[in-house]
Amino acid sequence: MKTRLVERISVEHVMLLLVACFVLVPFVWIIGASFKTQISLLQGEMFFTPNLASYKEVLFSKTTEFFSNSFNSLVIAAISTLLVVVAATLGGFAMERMETPRWVVHTLLGWSVIFHMIPPITLVAAWFPLYRELRLDNTYTGMVLAHVALHLPMALWLMSSFIREVPIELQEAARIDGCSTPYLIWRIIVPLIAPGLAATAILMFIFSWNEFAVALNITAKQTATVPVAIAKFAQGYEIKYGEMAATAALALVPALLFLLLGQRYIVKGLTTGALK
Repeated sequence: MKTRLVERISVEHVMLLLVACFVLVPFVWIIGASFKTQISLLQGEMFFTPNLASYKEVLFSKTTEFFSNSFNSLVIAAISTLLVVVAATLGGFAMERMETPRWVVHTLLGWSVIFHMIPPITLVAAWFPLYRELRLDNTYTGMVLAHVALHLPMALWLMSSFIREVPIELQEAARIDGCSTPYLIWRIIVPLIAPGLAATAILMFIFSWNEFAVALNITAKQTATVPVAIAKFAQGYEIKYGEMAATAALALVPALLFLLLGQRYIVKGLTTGALK
């Protein structure tokens, strides 16, 4: 029995290791490519002498726009994430705790999942002339509204599932004590769903940070985000693979830090116990 358990654990570890390698190999390749010269990349050399030429070009050249692009991405992702999480929390509470007919809830949640499957590029054809008419193109406001529209359905689906797990008895007890709806949400519901709230915020931030199709079409030089900046290295007569890889590697850092910090918070919330 013990031998079978060890063998089962070993097989599971091997499968997890294979999945981890499958996920990490593209990142390792990009990071490695950022330390290669253009010639090494084009020749496909596996063994090379690392150099920082691509990073110097991205960070310190006179024509670099990496820092302004990163600032644009940070502002757009932060504001859109905040709006999405607040709206999804209120919407999830309304669907799960305010006697909304279940067929309405199921319809909204089903549409949320379907909408999230629609490629964003299919929406750009309608948004672009609308943004031009309203003068929202090449603005933070336009990008934030676009990202809220793209990511709110999935956030609503996640937050409603987290709120559904909160015992209804707590809400009833708070109502008996004279608790108002805003106080109920802020002081009771939000602390109980804090791990789920953090997980939703992390996903929405990463989705917004990595979004490319909409940003490519409705931004210009002043509001271009990091994914758009990476694409600009592919020019008509030259593709700067090293600079593209270096920018992509640097773009991983903010999202990765946010993910690691949020993961610690999620684990802490789950192990402490939300209902303690």
